[in-house]
Amino acid sequence: MASNSTDLNLRVNISNKQILSIALPITASIIVPQINFITNNIFLGGLGQRALALAGITGVYYLIFAVMGHGLNNGLQALISRRAGENRIDAIGNLFSQGIRVSLVFAAMGILITWFVAPVVLGWSLHDPESVRQSVSFLHIRILGLPLLYVYQMRNALLVGTNQSKYLIIGTATEAITNVFFDYSLIYGKFGMPQLGFNGAAYASIISEFAGLAVIFIVIRMNGITKQLHLFKNWAFDLANIKLILKQSYPLILQHAISIMSWEFFYILIEHHGERDLAISNTMRNIFGFFGCFTWAFAATANTMVSNVIGQKLHQDVEKLIYKIMGWSLGFALLVCTFLNIFPHLFLSIYGQGEDFIQAAIPVLRVVSSALVFMSISVVWMNAVTGTGNSKMNLLSEIAAITFYCIYVYTVLEKLKLPITYGWASEWIYWTTILIPSFWYIKSGKWKGKRI
Repeated sequence: MASNSTDLNLRVNISNKQILSIALPITASIIVPQINFITNNIFLGGLGQRALALAGITGVYYLIFAVMGHGLNNGLQALISRRAGENRIDAIGNLFSQGIRVSLVFAAMGILITWFVAPVVLGWSLHDPESVRQSVSFLHIRILGLPLLYVYQMRNALLVGTNQSKYLIIGTATEAITNVFFDYSLIYGKFGMPQLGFNGAAYASIISEFAGLAVIFIVIRMNGITKQLHLFKNWAFDLANIKLILKQSYPLILQHAISIMSWEFFYILIEHHGERDLAISNTMRNIFGFFGCFTWAFAATANTMVSNVIGQKLHQDVEKLIYKIMGWSLGFALLVCTFLNIFPHLFLSIYGQGEDFIQAAIPVLRVVSSALVFMSISVVWMNAVTGTGNSKMNLLSEIAAITFYCIYVYTVLEKLKLPITYGWASEWIYWTTILIPSFWYIKSGKWKGKRI
């Protein structure tokens, strides 16, 4: 029998056991969608190099909207974690319901933009008319999954913010199994299903998102979390909480959107270098997505635990907590970097693009794997700033980093026409620029008077 909300204690401590109990389930929940993405690319690679290259363009475009939801997720997560640290359980359910309301409005806007604006932008940006046609056709389908994704992300904010991240795995496992089955079935026309080719991956992703979302809400209800946190007690429009969510989230939404739009800019410049370089870069994005899961899990842990600890008024423990989380994040990143540099052929061969492709990709992989180490440190400090409640600081850091990033990649790839290995070195510049202001802000102690 589930306990009543009055019996709950959602406050955290700063032990390594507590850190791992939050971070490892988040890692599993993040890594499964990345497996889905890599599976998509492996199946699409069977359609040829053009399909693998276009998966990079369309994937980054959809990622723009996905990370906007992630920004909303981070803001809501910080608020829920703060209420958990303050032991204000009754306030969590209303924050969650208002977060879903806001996310659905954002999803509707994303669908309209994709239907009416994306074709024009892609038509201006890509050189090949057939690439434009296939990309637009795919995105018109794929974007319909955005409402499911956003509600899914709000659910993540709830479970991580209330220290119940272990339940994330169930939904993501369901999503992974569903995605693999329908990817294979709809791309190639197996098990009596239509052969949809490139667009089959879009339909498979939507079906799997729906399955994962449905299962996790059943799990939440069966485990009594719905009742404990008053999730459906008050769904009335609450302007004060909506304003609070937007105030906390809008800098993060802008931060993530700007970041991924710059990545789309990067991929457009790569497209000018040809299909093979674009396909190689798409595999590099897989590396960031899959092997960066550990880093992003510890980043989410920093957000929720810092906010929770501040809610307990334990300000003196915040820096110690950040260093502990950073140590775990850096350790995993170094292991990944070592593995990729010792066995680059093993990873790159799964895409089935031949030896020439692998040899061209190895120098890029070495740059990207080292950038993962930079990222493992920077994202923890950046998300610690999110946990303090000053999300505007994150936005300012992002603007500075993106400015340097875009100037560098445009000069290197478009003006100097250097190999894409030099273009990917931009990740070193980006993550170093993110780290410096985040580290300074935490060390300054200016966050101690911030209330959310």
